[in-house]
Amino acid sequence: MAKLISKTYGDALFDVAMESGRLDDFLEEAKAVKELLHENEDLVKLMNHPKVPKEEKVTLLENCFSKGISKELLGTLRLMVIKDRTGNFDDVLDYFIARVKDYKNIGLAKVTVAMPLTDAQKEKIKQRLLETTNYVEFEIDYEVDESLIGGMVIRIKDRVMDSSVKTKIARLQRELSNIQLKAGESAP
Repeated sequence: MAKLISKTYGDALFDVAMESGRLDDFLEEAKAVKELLHENEDLVKLMNHPKVPKEEKVTLLENCFSKGISKELLGTLRLMVIKDRTGNFDDVLDYFIARVKDYKNIGLAKVTVAMPLTDAQKEKIKQRLLETTNYVEFEIDYEVDESLIGGMVIRIKDRVMDSSVKTKIARLQRELSNIQLKAGESAP
């Protein structure tokens, strides 16, 4: 259900942004609203509180955002309040941001490595991803996981490229146990 809600509102906002020719403006506004919501937990709690009347929530939204975001984005948020969808603000903004990035051919990747990388190494990874995909730009989130031992794991959407030493060792262990099982089966 939450996925349908984020798609419905996110697609509507995307269509309005495209029609008005202000896709980049809407993208920056959506990022700013998302950041503001993450920084203000009390605001989010208030917007989601069942005993606060919708009219007060709408007034609060207008006071917080009317000077900083477009009337279209504010209208989307207002409609979500009226339809009791305030708990989906984050999902809708995430969906919209991802849709814009997809439209602009900006790839989102998560790279997990065993040890921190230098800026030069990060740039090399970015260039390699650009060479091997159809994206024109990449936004990469780097994470360190020492249990990988070495190598890296790259996630782009639903694709995973795992060249970590940890995975190679696990694969080798499986192969060795299969060899031992086969050897044990053929014994007289």
